Amino acid sequence: MLKKFYYLLFIGIIGCDSRDDMAIVFGGDVMLDRGVKLKADQRGMDYLLNDISHVFTEADYGVVNLECPIGTEPTPLTKKYVFLGNPESLTPLRSAGITHAIMANNHAYDHGRRVMTGTAKLLLENNIIPIGYGISQQDACTPVILEKGDIKVALFASVTLGLEAWMYLEDEPGMCQSTISDLVSSIKVYKENNPNSLIIVSLHWGLEYQRRPTSIQRREARALVSAGADAIIGHHPHVVQSYENIDGHPVFYSVGNLLFDNQNPITHDGILVKLVINADRKIRPEIIPYHAEDCKPYIMPNPEKSKFIIELQKRSELL
Repeated sequence: MLKKFYYLLFIGIIGCDSRDDMAIVFGGDVMLDRGVKLKADQRGMDYLLNDISHVFTEADYGVVNLECPIGTEPTPLTKKYVFLGNPESLTPLRSAGITHAIMANNHAYDHGRRVMTGTAKLLLENNIIPIGYGISQQDACTPVILEKGDIKVALFASVTLGLEAWMYLEDEPGMCQSTISDLVSSIKVYKENNPNSLIIVSLHWGLEYQRRPTSIQRREARALVSAGADAIIGHHPHVVQSYENIDGHPVFYSVGNLLFDNQNPITHDGILVKLVINADRKIRPEIIPYHAEDCKPYIMPNPEKSKFIIELQKRSELL
């Protein structure tokens, strides 16, 4: 038990990082339509982000899951939920420290391939690097490289869910749809060719509104770690799920929503995960919990933060 949770000493504590360390902050689902768009139109996107932005801007990299395409010409597919964000939202996101946006999810394609391709272009124009998108499956599934000094991190991203109203075309633009088996193979090859690089895997997976990962996910996480993954960050369930340490590697199955308008109260708590990597390529994870009110996330103060972390730890210990 102590081995499994040794890194809890760092959870929720913002440590004193060396200037040579690399700090990557991961946030959850960012959906820029519906209630979020309405609130941004009323108060500004800067207002929605101003209580959490310092966590991202103080890190070297900020990564979120972009849970919508971006554009001005809707071409909606026939799906239950279809989102479209305003391009004007991207400048405030970048100013808030978001450097990378994951597109490997079940909403990046809500308005088809043309708008999805336009989304990647708009992100790049705003100095935000798309992850898990490409002009082909091979391109989409190629890891994005993060570097600082001698520290190198390869970030893989994939959506492993079944996708509504979407046709998989290997040689057309799309989001990475690597299976866990595909990822295991890709990680092994990458690790063999880049033995000094760390590997972080971002997955859009799991069951919505469930606070525990499935037994299948836990087996998949072990397979990824065995292949060479150094950390795993998940999203899609819209809630914070239990986490664990697998052979010294942190696995956060779901970090919850970041910017969303879901009315279910259990979706209003989320976590930012800060991974601090030192020159010896050791990862120190930190959890920064927040609570959202009317689409705006607020960093939890004590004692709410301590209570949240203790409850999350207890649930995680039951895995």
